Amino acid sequence: MNVILKNGESMALENGATAMQAATAISEGLARNAVCAKVNGTLVDLSHVLKDGDALEIVTLKDKEGLQVYRHTCAHVLAQALKTVYPTCKLSIGPVIENGFYYDIDFVTPINQADLAKVESEMQKIIKSNLPIERFTLPKDEAIALMKQYSEDYKVELIEELPEGETISFYKQGSFTDLCRGPHLPATGKIKAFKLTSIAGAYWRGDEKNKMLTRIYGTAFAKKDEMEAYFTMLEEAKKRDHTKLGKELKLFAILNEGKGLPFFLPNGMVLKNTLIEYWRQIHTRENYVEVNTPIMLNRTLWETSGHWMHYRDNMYTTKVDDEDFAIKPMNCPGGILVYKNEPHSYKDLPIRMGELGLVHRHEKSGQLHGLFRVRCFTQDDAHIFMTREQIKDEIKGIVRLINEVYTLFGFKYHVELSTRPENSMGSDEDWNTATEALRSALDDMGLAYVVNEGDGAFYGPKIDFHLEDSIGRTWQCGTIQLDFQLPQRFELEYVGEDGQKHRPIMVHRVAFGSIERFIGILIEHFAGKFPVWLSPVQVKILPITDRQEAYAKALCAKMKEKGIRVLVDDRNEKIGYKIREAQMEKVPYMLVVGEKEAEAGLVAVRRRDKGDTGAVNAEEFIATVLDDIANKTAF
Repeated sequence: MNVILKNGESMALENGATAMQAATAISEGLARNAVCAKVNGTLVDLSHVLKDGDALEIVTLKDKEGLQVYRHTCAHVLAQALKTVYPTCKLSIGPVIENGFYYDIDFVTPINQADLAKVESEMQKIIKSNLPIERFTLPKDEAIALMKQYSEDYKVELIEELPEGETISFYKQGSFTDLCRGPHLPATGKIKAFKLTSIAGAYWRGDEKNKMLTRIYGTAFAKKDEMEAYFTMLEEAKKRDHTKLGKELKLFAILNEGKGLPFFLPNGMVLKNTLIEYWRQIHTRENYVEVNTPIMLNRTLWETSGHWMHYRDNMYTTKVDDEDFAIKPMNCPGGILVYKNEPHSYKDLPIRMGELGLVHRHEKSGQLHGLFRVRCFTQDDAHIFMTREQIKDEIKGIVRLINEVYTLFGFKYHVELSTRPENSMGSDEDWNTATEALRSALDDMGLAYVVNEGDGAFYGPKIDFHLEDSIGRTWQCGTIQLDFQLPQRFELEYVGEDGQKHRPIMVHRVAFGSIERFIGILIEHFAGKFPVWLSPVQVKILPITDRQEAYAKALCAKMKEKGIRVLVDDRNEKIGYKIREAQMEKVPYMLVVGEKEAEAGLVAVRRRDKGDTGAVNAEEFIATVLDDIANKTAF
């Protein structure tokens, strides 16, 4: 028989050959590094028997999917270890998550963080034993009987919900058997680096009406040095925690009176307003118009948009004059009403409509986290209404704008193109046109991207931008969503060159995403050390004695006239203390002013990360700061 390899070449194999035998036939090195295989686009075990004409791809730990299989096997090793150390515990589910895995367990006697060491030790024994991992299947009734035999009540519940007649797969390693779709590593000895990290509580199936289980988190990497680098990154992330720095730098507060509803303090408002000012500058340059729509609109609007049906559980609602209203979770329906407020010609299009809209979404209290997950936030939305012929050029313009924003802040990023999901609205023709327009725009710009099949919005395909911060973490922020559906649902129109009415196409896009979340990301990206143009306090003047206060205050007034954010620390404290305080506040420039500086019109400059850089003329220093601000210089 013949199989088709990833490079398109055909390879002859004996009938009944497995994916592992195919890997060995390609090269011994590939076979050693193989984790699983992809056959006709589906992940399978290396023991999978191939058929004539199969498309075959061997997956290694260099592949994202390979690392996920590796971590999934770690979850099974964790479960086996737990059943050995705590025979009465009951297993529920153990999925892969970003950078690791977890398993939810029902313990007779609760365990704590200190108990993880003996579980890890048992896992090491299982790995050292290099147990083969074997897949087998059973009919539904026999699968239920097997799990009842092991007293695995949660597994029984999962199997009972599967369709009648379905074949159920299990994986066996040594004396341990677990319900699982797979695939898995061929043997436990393939695991080289793992660590159990934490314990938390989790309701069975995420339902607070169900029993609280114990969730054990772990991480795993292909190599030990990769895992060590990961933990180094986590330690650095703790130092950069935006909730800690936000409090220390007096940027924002989350109070019990409004959980998930951030209070921006004076310093935080300076930061937020500076970002908004920058947003307005670049959008004015790119010929966007700015609108502002109401925070609350009636139920009829949300039914037309589809949100009342698809998003109702995340919306806050109220009644006004016995009519149902909802506080907006998104800005787009309001922007559509602005478009509909007056007739449009093809000559008006494209209309680029920006809105810094405050939206509210009902998030569960357990999911709230600083500025990253909140219940109200400002979206830097834009909705662009255009003809079909304008789609590609508009997409290119948005990509260039988003690239400019992320480059300014020093972010690297990668791009994903997400295609039609299963529960989508609209015709095949519309989806094909929309997807091809996004793909073509990215190709024309020479921008590398990954296709994320089936992960588009229900109304259209999208381009997502994933930022990489200064310590290597990724964040999904910017998005471009191409929408053929809402213009139809709201019956939007424009008069074409032919004098007939036509339906415009709509793009939803954000650059920052949520301004609050973006601020949280910036705090951690810069570790609170913002570039001069963003810093709430750009310069702090530190007189050595009270005799220099008059000079310091005159200098402060001159800088304020120029638009520099400056403070004078005139407290009766030693200069060393004042410098340390300014350093803790992460002020970019500190000006030490003594008798010599006051007499000569100088300032002794200290930079945040470079220390003392010497004395310069005050006017020269002011020019330097103004240049930093005007050019948005990295500091």
